[in-house]
Amino acid sequence: MEITASKRLQSIGAYAFAEVDKEVEKLKTMGITPIDFGVGDPTVPTPEIVRKAAQKGITLRKSSGYPSYIGTLEFRQAIAQWIQKRFGIQMDPVTEISSTIGSKEAVFNFPEGIVNPGDYVIIPSPGYPPYTRGTLFAEGIPYYVPLLAENKFLIDLKSIPEEVCRKARILWINYPNSPSGAVAPLPYLREVVEFGKKYNIIIASDEAYSEIYFQEAPHSILEVTREGVIVFNSFSKRSAMTCYRVGWVAGDKRIIDIFKKVKTNIDSGTATFIQDGAIAALSDETHVEKMRAEYKIKRDLLVDAFHSINFPNCTPEATIYLWQKVPQDMSSVDFARKLLSPDIAIVTTPGAWISDKTESGQNPGEGYVRFALVPSIKNTREAARRIKKLLPKVL
Repeated sequence: MEITASKRLQSIGAYAFAEVDKEVEKLKTMGITPIDFGVGDPTVPTPEIVRKAAQKGITLRKSSGYPSYIGTLEFRQAIAQWIQKRFGIQMDPVTEISSTIGSKEAVFNFPEGIVNPGDYVIIPSPGYPPYTRGTLFAEGIPYYVPLLAENKFLIDLKSIPEEVCRKARILWINYPNSPSGAVAPLPYLREVVEFGKKYNIIIASDEAYSEIYFQEAPHSILEVTREGVIVFNSFSKRSAMTCYRVGWVAGDKRIIDIFKKVKTNIDSGTATFIQDGAIAALSDETHVEKMRAEYKIKRDLLVDAFHSINFPNCTPEATIYLWQKVPQDMSSVDFARKLLSPDIAIVTTPGAWISDKTESGQNPGEGYVRFALVPSIKNTREAARRIKKLLPKVL
């Protein structure tokens, strides 16, 4: 019997972070344990307040049965209260918020409810792979807009052709931005909203890094409006809860209704005891402040290391990433391989791997490598030492 994958599955390449894992395994077979900045998975323990609440919830929910697809009312109320406190916006927990199984599934599945075959979805490049994968599985057409340093890594809305704008259903934005660490000012978010209104395009704002910042707290697009807008957020980075798979969407009731219908037909609800842990996480800002402080220490260690060997300053304003420019005569993959030299043994993600070529054939991630600031401070300090002392010898 012949087994063949669907054309849509064949049309996409390997998931970039799976390729990073392969490189790590190669080093391990040589008896080397690398310092792994490849995948953005926090290594710090999930905060005790979260773990205790989830543990207690297992007993409290022992007879709860299937969880609600859209989250318990208590959980959605906690999200609404947090949004009110953080952004000064009142959201209706019944009609304007839904829980999600983390962000990835929500981001991937969302286009199924909005996009018809042949519709455009405007996507930043570099960007989170599920923006593209979800578009392709919904039989939409990705249109990539480059995120460039000269534009402060903001999408240049004026560069998008009129014919694309008129056929587009969704515009994805991601601020604070992965991987550049850029933050969108409020006037820019207003421009994005006006762009969406002009062309009847839904603005899908991925705000998963809203709480990892080093200067002023970033804005949410919900501060501008909820009309025509859906926001995706997650506990993965804010509270080191990647294993828990819990997050939320919030925004225009009409869009949330569509999202809920898609969700109830594709996946299920997050376990109620995990929602209990997430409620506890939203009630506590101390652990978030501590994580921000630790990420800043690690950011500064690497920035200083690259500065000491005359690399361009790529200090991010936010997120858990460093988007470091590489030497002009090297590709991002070649530079990442240099860092993988056995005596350096640092794993990063080449920028070209997490970027898609634009209409002009440009790969905006070329010339960069991404460091996910997830190793311990001790290991980051050791990585900084290797960069200073050993990297110049292999370049």
